[in-house]
Amino acid sequence: MDLGHFFVIIIGAIFINNFVLTKFLGICPYIGVSRKLDSAIGMGFAVTFVMSVASAATWVLYTFLLNPKTNIFHGTDLTYLRTIAFIIIIASLVQFVEMVIQKTSPVLYNALGIYLPLITTNCAVLGVAVLNIDESFSFLESLVHGFSAGIGFTLALVLMAGLREKLDMADIPKPLRGIPIAFILASLMSLAFFGFSGLSLN
Repeated sequence: MDLGHFFVIIIGAIFINNFVLTKFLGICPYIGVSRKLDSAIGMGFAVTFVMSVASAATWVLYTFLLNPKTNIFHGTDLTYLRTIAFIIIIASLVQFVEMVIQKTSPVLYNALGIYLPLITTNCAVLGVAVLNIDESFSFLESLVHGFSAGIGFTLALVLMAGLREKLDMADIPKPLRGIPIAFILASLMSLAFFGFSGLSLN
């Protein structure tokens, strides 16, 4: 498989099909953690790690245990367990990431607060895992797609945090302060990213 194919997956996941700004998945941490740049970067790295490892782990699980065409149970169809099995894997990874951050960076752990364990229910992580299967990606393609989707999530989060930090010093009308202006920013960023949808990568 040529490198151009992986380039298409990477650019597509980061810009064209950004999970936050074009698929509108993972909005909760996107709005909740984007108040400060430091916490946004920390959350972005955590989500990228979880997406990457979850993409690899869920691909292996689906291919060798759930998919009736390739599993070790001689054609037994267990695909109905896909969603719950994927969520269990993601929850386990998030628990691991949470423990590592708590031990290595208590300040970041406190800054992320409730949004760190909420990665478990972040629909963007589950969305990546499901999309890998629906697109029939290979193991390596799934890994690259998961990592790239995490980078795209981090990019959206960091851009939003940078803008919101500048808005803290702006004279914004009182009714628009806080969440309202954040949603307006998010919509404008989404429109900007939709501009990449016209790219022809083939």
